[in-house]
Amino acid sequence: MPSLKSLKVRIASVKSTQKITKAMKMVAAAKLRRAQEAAEAARPYATRMEAVMASLGSRVERGPQTSPLLVGTGRDQVHLVVVATSERGLCGAFNTNIVRGARAKIQALLNEGKTVKILCVGKKGRAALRRQFDALILDTIDLSGAKKLAFADAHRISERVLDLFAEGAFDVAHLFYAKFQSALVQIVTEQQLIPAPIPVAGGPAAGVVEYEPSEEDILNTLLPRNIAVQIFRALLENAASEQGARMTAMDNASRNAGDMIKRLTLVYNRTRQAAITKELIEIISGAEAV
Repeated sequence: MPSLKSLKVRIASVKSTQKITKAMKMVAAAKLRRAQEAAEAARPYATRMEAVMASLGSRVERGPQTSPLLVGTGRDQVHLVVVATSERGLCGAFNTNIVRGARAKIQALLNEGKTVKILCVGKKGRAALRRQFDALILDTIDLSGAKKLAFADAHRISERVLDLFAEGAFDVAHLFYAKFQSALVQIVTEQQLIPAPIPVAGGPAAGVVEYEPSEEDILNTLLPRNIAVQIFRALLENAASEQGARMTAMDNASRNAGDMIKRLTLVYNRTRQAAITKELIEIISGAEAV
């Protein structure tokens, strides 16, 4: 049976922890609103950009002059997996779910005899993946210094991906992130960046728009920008998902701390009552003996 002093110290410690988790929940809730608005505002532009790429790509005749960002390198041997996670923890299973999805993809590619290279965006992803795939990690892009995500951050990542592609470091690029749905639900999403995914001819993305200048010229300009746009959307979705997951995790932690305080208080009262009863028995027994 623990002593009254140790129980009292533990109750005070749990109460201090509960204050921290409640404060973190409030901060996450405040950040979530702004992050959610930013993610929702970016979706229409990114979706429309994908539609334009699909429309242009379905109309372009493949040839030697066609951008490799559209048609690829002609090979499917080396894959780059870009894993976007957070820079900080205490956000529930947010990072774990993204890493789990990326790990499954990486393992599937390795089982097929493919070569896999990993580019981590966020320290938490690297910390989890290096346990199993440390030799496959090319680099880690740290965004901890960015107080507010900007397109320049996504452009920096896209430049790194494009530089690797220009060097012939990979044939296909995949992006993993968490799409925000609600504070309770974040959907792990895999998106192919290079080559640009183009639907079959005549699909819903095929339009009747006349382009000026030619489709090839427009594609050469928009394809690199599209990669930055899609990465920017992924970063914004991740930011909203992270705050939603953190708010939920801190709320659960506060509730668990409250339950623990109740249990410890009950044990404390029982122990205290037992000590008082024991003292009374000793006093009564001593009086009777006299």
